[in-house]
Amino acid sequence: MIRTIYIEREVADHSRTRKICDKFADAVKIQCERYGEVFNPKAQNFRLQKRRPALVLARKHNGMVLKTPEGYGIGDNHNYYFSHMLNCIYDCRYCFLQGMYRSAHYVLFVNYEDFETAIVSKISEANGETISFFSGYDCDSLALEPITGFVEHVLPLFARYRNAFFELRTKSTQVRSLLRTEPLPNCVVAFSFTPQEISAALENNVPPVAKRVDTMVRLQRQGWRLGLRFDPMIYHQDYQAHYRRLFSDLFQRLDAERLHSVTLGAFRLPAPYHRNLLRLYPDERLFATTLEPSNGMVSYKAPIRDEMIAFCEQELQRYVAPDICFSCSTL
Repeated sequence: MIRTIYIEREVADHSRTRKICDKFADAVKIQCERYGEVFNPKAQNFRLQKRRPALVLARKHNGMVLKTPEGYGIGDNHNYYFSHMLNCIYDCRYCFLQGMYRSAHYVLFVNYEDFETAIVSKISEANGETISFFSGYDCDSLALEPITGFVEHVLPLFARYRNAFFELRTKSTQVRSLLRTEPLPNCVVAFSFTPQEISAALENNVPPVAKRVDTMVRLQRQGWRLGLRFDPMIYHQDYQAHYRRLFSDLFQRLDAERLHSVTLGAFRLPAPYHRNLLRLYPDERLFATTLEPSNGMVSYKAPIRDEMIAFCEQELQRYVAPDICFSCSTL
């Protein structure tokens, strides 16, 4: 999968760097001073790089833990996110990362201990109040876990701080590290879904809905708390029938009473990211129809957005209690 690995000189001798490089013995290794030399130059072709992305091993120096964007959360007052990786192995046509980054390469920050220090600092600042941390904003939390081992490394930290809630957001079935770990009551594995018709059309390389549900069932049986994330919701012809069937399929397999939370959010992008995606996909109808700008964001026109969220909220009330349902919006 990985044929080229760029390595910051500062982490060339790091134990994780060596361990990861050993996994890809045949990959070409290229040293660089800072990952930005590879990741940030202009005039890169995201689509071409996506066909054969490189892995960049680097050290993150600041901004380890950041406040979540407005409207991103599940009810807590203190919400933060952190990103041990930049970019995702999946190729979802609607993904905002394609509009935010110039490069499709994967960047992995190997200094996990510095993330831990920053997380503990935020926990201390909360003075015993519940504080939430989200992983999976700039990457998929679990998709490269067999290579990175980040989740397995950080779970013991959250086992020590039960007032700190930890969400792993994913579309992956790579859960071996979780299945061999005692479930944590303050950790939620949150799976993102669109109807299979949309997933097949727009979510390249993502495991099918049925396989992700199988994975959720295994985790739930072991005792892991689970979340469902219908964000972004994609408006399309027959969306009502497709979302109704998706909900039915999920709740036929899952124990709804043991779910931690469910979130809904209509497709939306910051306006600059939308412009970048239009340049990448000028013929993609998803980015050209039924969308309008509002307050620096681009999303569906209000009547469509409100109708879709209201319909899905009503359907979900057949399965889950309203107090675990949250609507995410930045408009």
